[in-house]
Amino acid sequence: MRLSALIFLLAGLTTSAFAADAKIVRLLPGYRTTASFQRLSEFLTGRENTGKETVLRSQPAARQGYYWFLRLENSGAAIAEATFELQVITPANPEPRSFTFRAAVPAGSHVFDLGLTGTDWPDAGATPVAWLLRVRSPAGELVSAQSFLWSKPAAPVAP
Repeated sequence: MRLSALIFLLAGLTTSAFAADAKIVRLLPGYRTTASFQRLSEFLTGRENTGKETVLRSQPAARQGYYWFLRLENSGAAIAEATFELQVITPANPEPRSFTFRAAVPAGSHVFDLGLTGTDWPDAGATPVAWLLRVRSPAGELVSAQSFLWSKPAAPVAP
């Protein structure tokens, strides 16, 4: 009994210490057109050049869509298999839709562009009602962020 409690405690400490190694420095959601991704090198080579950013799209063939521009600071070791879980409530549907992206998170500061593209975000004029983003490693949650409307405030207590 004591051994299982000790293992549980150590696992919690490892996850907590690991989660403290990552933080979101900047998170800017917004709509991006296909042209906003084009660089001179693309005209010369015919291939998309994302620079030092990691661009992850719900439909990789489509560039235009709604993106979360995320600068993540990882003061720990590089993470080979991180998962970015994005839940979004759109004006068209009150139920949250979930999207999962997988990428490596290097040590230090890195920029990720997480995009809902193609038919996942067909309206250039729409903005999300609410959203929640979680970044996870195989060991557990690293960091999360959410819009103001994602969690509704507690109901007032009647006197």
